[in-house]
Amino acid sequence: MMQLQSSAFSDRKAIPTKYANTGVSGGQNVSIPLEWSGAPAETKSFALAIVDRHPIANNWVHWLVINIPVTTGMLAEGASRTDKMPAGAKELNNTFGSLGYGGPQPPRGSGPHDYEVTLYALNVDSLALGANTSLAAFEKAIAGKVIASAKMVGKFER
Repeated sequence: MMQLQSSAFSDRKAIPTKYANTGVSGGQNVSIPLEWSGAPAETKSFALAIVDRHPIANNWVHWLVINIPVTTGMLAEGASRTDKMPAGAKELNNTFGSLGYGGPQPPRGSGPHDYEVTLYALNVDSLALGANTSLAAFEKAIAGKVIASAKMVGKFER
């Protein structure tokens, strides 16, 4: 069974402020560290999505990464938009309109938001998606190609 975890926070627990967007007091917009294991033997690549599922956020995309090599088992803290990203991995635009990771920045007073971090094991080597791919188009592109997935949820509120 595929498992996903972060050294920064546990499943269903608070995401530390340093990983929040710079619009949040104390936020440094540092991409969260992730590690995974247990991918099926037939996996050819991975894709990652971090999405805020709160009704106010309306499926706000915080990070989409495709073409993560099958030999990869982690994304280092702060890897987004740096040479720490695995060779071949492609970051797409987030809903903020910038490439790569965009940390939590929920509206004040909107309560706790759940940030779903989902890693998909795919049966294809790569996906041909442009940087401006929407979440719906991403989901359509991976449909029928997902052989396993693992999810964890981080919470953030301000």
